[in-house]
Amino acid sequence: MATVLAEFEQQMDTISRIRQQRSRISGRATVRGKRVTVLVDVEGVVLETKFGANVADLDYRELAKAVTEAARLAAADAARQARVLMAPLLAQRARMPRLHEFVDGMPDLTDQLPEHPLWSAGIAEEGVFDCGAAAFAEVDDQARSGVTDTGW
Repeated sequence: MATVLAEFEQQMDTISRIRQQRSRISGRATVRGKRVTVLVDVEGVVLETKFGANVADLDYRELAKAVTEAARLAAADAARQARVLMAPLLAQRARMPRLHEFVDGMPDLTDQLPEHPLWSAGIAEEGVFDCGAAAFAEVDDQARSGVTDTGW
């Protein structure tokens, strides 16, 4: 029992460390020949969008698709980093004995635990960010003076 308690304390320390490190994760993706770059946090929230040289060569529809694509790829990058960060905890958790192994008649409740307790529900296993919002199917094609128009 002392070993189990020591492992539990170690796991709690690991969770604390992971939470701190997880908060510093960011994903980045660049698409369309380095014309569009998006930076997201671990939850997939866009922190920064940058347009590179020749972005004006993209029409509005291409630009919208590029931003969406970069955001999705950046969210996948952040999710991959979170999975790597979580791997030691999941391995440690798998080694620990379950409560039902100590207490007769106690049901095994492990299948009721969340699979990834520190991950956002918005980042799927494959790393695709899904916040529940509808995807942009169409982009307004109204004529504008250009991508660098100050009215944006």
